[in-house]
Amino acid sequence: MSDQINNQVSDNMVPGQQISQAANKQIKISEEEYKYSQEVIKKLSDYYDAKVVGQQQLKFSLIGAIIADGHILIESVPGLAKTTAAKAISDAVDGKFARIQCTPDLLPGDIIGTQIYNQANGKFETILGPVFANFVLLDEVNRSSAKTQSAMLEAMQEKQVTIGGKTYRMPEDIFTVIATQNPIEQEGTYPLSEAQTDRFLIKEVITYPLASEEVEILNRMESGAINRVEPPVLTINDVDKVQDICEKVYVDEAIKWYISSIVVASRRAGQIPGCEVGKYVRIGCSPRASIAFLKMAKAVALIQGRTYVVPDDVKAVSHQVLRHRIGLNYSAVADNVSVEQVIDGIVNAVKTP
Repeated sequence: MSDQINNQVSDNMVPGQQISQAANKQIKISEEEYKYSQEVIKKLSDYYDAKVVGQQQLKFSLIGAIIADGHILIESVPGLAKTTAAKAISDAVDGKFARIQCTPDLLPGDIIGTQIYNQANGKFETILGPVFANFVLLDEVNRSSAKTQSAMLEAMQEKQVTIGGKTYRMPEDIFTVIATQNPIEQEGTYPLSEAQTDRFLIKEVITYPLASEEVEILNRMESGAINRVEPPVLTINDVDKVQDICEKVYVDEAIKWYISSIVVASRRAGQIPGCEVGKYVRIGCSPRASIAFLKMAKAVALIQGRTYVVPDDVKAVSHQVLRHRIGLNYSAVADNVSVEQVIDGIVNAVKTP
């Protein structure tokens, strides 16, 4: 499956060395752009750390998704700072922010907007919903009905919504949806459909903080630091520029073949020699997974201070990109096999360039 990669990259090469040499010849990012992007990323990171204790993996995913210009789904049990983290990142940027608390009785019109009849002039007027913002926080998205969840499909994919037969565009510069959800086994939740989850660039799953981190949370509560309002440190224009710089990050052809091989392997996992977990895959990934890999790998490279992508950048986001796109069968549940174990098995089965 990875023969195309192996033909392009020699077995004795140092990982990233050949890619680095190619990137030096084809680099498009100027030194000024590089320094600018690093300053913006550092400001986002520092602002997050001032508001959220721990959860560094979540910080990595949030910043990566934003500079990659994608949407992110965050899952955990209640009380682990999902909303706080999402709000912290959006507060760092001086843009329009909207928070939508999802409930079972929430209607599509409550999100995208609706038409209201004006008796004074005898005409229908369109009232746009809160989705028309730079950062939209869908809190506990899986507590809303399937009909309401589907209202976001057009907005997230096409960056537009249709109300009364007329199309309305989302903000031209930045439009990022940060959705949080509780595990689907929690009472009163509605699992997101595959079509809905596929629209999210990545999915992050967070766990409980360490004991030392929990003590720091208590200290910040006592001092009032958690509730302290901090002014934005960036503008929408800053984020827009970094997104443009991120698109210029160099990706070698070998890396693209590597990404493609991983995604194709997810569709044929049961046929991969030596991949024992392949038998648990019910459905593989769509081409959106390849696109997400490409965009997130570029973002990871920029976060790591590089202007080119190496294989480790792809591996670093394999869980985030694939965990909501690979469907497992009932045998996986019976054998207590997680989707992350399956992802690791698939990635390990594909030879690294």
